[in-house]
Amino acid sequence: MRFPGSQPPRGEPDDQTSGVHLPRYLAGPLVQVIRRLCMAGAVMALAVVIVYADRGGYHDNHDGHVNFWDVLYYVTVSLSTTGYGDIVPASHGARLITTFLITPLRVLFLIILVGTTLEVLTERTRDQWRQAHWRRNVRDHTVIVGFGTKGRSAAETLMSGGLGQDRIVIVDPSSRVVEQANADGYAGVVGDATRSSVLIRARTDRARQVVISTQRDDTAVLVALTVRQLSKSVRIVASVREEENVPLLRQSGADSVITSASAVGRLLGLSMISPSSGAVMEDLIQHSRGLSLRERPVTKAEAGRSPRECDDLVVSVIRGHRLLPFDDPDVAKLELTDRLVVIHRVRPEDRAAAERTAAAEKDRREGGPGSWRIPRR
Repeated sequence: MRFPGSQPPRGEPDDQTSGVHLPRYLAGPLVQVIRRLCMAGAVMALAVVIVYADRGGYHDNHDGHVNFWDVLYYVTVSLSTTGYGDIVPASHGARLITTFLITPLRVLFLIILVGTTLEVLTERTRDQWRQAHWRRNVRDHTVIVGFGTKGRSAAETLMSGGLGQDRIVIVDPSSRVVEQANADGYAGVVGDATRSSVLIRARTDRARQVVISTQRDDTAVLVALTVRQLSKSVRIVASVREEENVPLLRQSGADSVITSASAVGRLLGLSMISPSSGAVMEDLIQHSRGLSLRERPVTKAEAGRSPRECDDLVVSVIRGHRLLPFDDPDVAKLELTDRLVVIHRVRPEDRAAAERTAAAEKDRREGGPGSWRIPRR
């Protein structure tokens, strides 16, 4: 058995970066400074309110009277740990407030202003918590192995079909590719997908479907075998370069196998023979524009009727595990348990929603208000 297309992989997996990398919001430096100053101001305002409410319990060594400006001065020197001692808590209540309220606020104030080291530690703790939370809760998601041109196009098509971006996990051996996927808003795992440990990090054992879009056919076979070993129910769709490797992928556990080279060649030939037909086929495979192919269940109104009587143009009927053409005598009358593959016209509101989603994703990639980046490692 031959495996063509044996160019070297794009990158070797790094054990130190083989964990799950979740996208997160990134604010600009100016926004971070303003946010930090606002939090420090909020802490100071809270301390002023607390001390002013019990100002009678404090003593001013200058004139014995504590007003609002004295409270503001006391809070400022207390939170900054300067502490000149000219205004002091005199009553038991004021001392308790200083001990149990002002002191914790002083620590919080210092953390906000100068706690860079603590911020790094907090960020790492938060990232670990996010990863643990993600591993516990992610299920019925889609894993895309290989995030090149094919993998990226598959992800965009899935999202145009209604799948949320947070339900897609990227697995790729190149850390740069996963970094870019994180920048686009996807969760990612760096590592060799032929290893079960890498697929377990992506929770492939709880995934609904796996898309295998690797560069090499032999890698696709090994990935399919590993995925099927982890889960007997997950749906596997794989891409191969050569037609002769399709049976091997199916024997390895793939439910659907797409021959990329042959598919592109057929589309090229069709465009040469009939340019208009090629344009129609290109329109059909773009899910959110013009005409699109989709699979849907039979409605109650369509049950018992012929496929030709449906509102959508029926291409095939799925009955049980059989895929039958629309003119097959066995599907002369549709049943409620059937599913239809139809050519569906995309409505203007659906197209507008898809365009808004695409624009939002573009803003995130360009570093706009909703941009994402990978966690620090």
